[in-house]
Amino acid sequence: MTHILILGANGQLARHTIPFLLAHQDVRLTLYLRRKNRLANPDPERVSMIEGDVLDQVALQAAMHGQDVVYANLAGDMAAQAQSIITAMKSAGVRRLIFISSMGIHGEVPGEKYRSVLDPYRDSAALVEASGLDYTVLRPGWFTRDQSFNYQLTRKGEPFKGHDVSLNSLSTLITKLALTPGLETGQSLGVSKA
Repeated sequence: MTHILILGANGQLARHTIPFLLAHQDVRLTLYLRRKNRLANPDPERVSMIEGDVLDQVALQAAMHGQDVVYANLAGDMAAQAQSIITAMKSAGVRRLIFISSMGIHGEVPGEKYRSVLDPYRDSAALVEASGLDYTVLRPGWFTRDQSFNYQLTRKGEPFKGHDVSLNSLSTLITKLALTPGLETGQSLGVSKA
């Protein structure tokens, strides 16, 4: 059985990924979100829901207990949120973190200059990379709703390829990362349409 805690579970990508994870019968999910009445429980037998803020260390540490994987899909004060997640994971002894960031945080998109709007993503990714956890940072392109499941990966330091990526592709990759121990740990991966 794999227990996965989804932080920011009402976000667009998280909502899209939940059915991909639940397609695996050995998965149990904990959905952590600020207002749980905004999201219907997709499977009450296999999914629990917790209302809370990632910056609430007491609630977050309680949610971490018994989890195998943390998948963070956040916005806002991302550096403070990343630090709160790291602290709670270490306290609870949870090692595996999948953290969603953004393309462009390393100035890796050809023809595009780094912009300050990316600072929260860059700063939070830097904290995750320095955390000592078994992390994978994903730096996706712009989300699309096309039905494609094809994606390509670029590593930190390599030029980002393409510009867009389908939600289907990202959900497929997140599911694979969550359910395959050791896959792409310690990596910051750009994700775009193949």
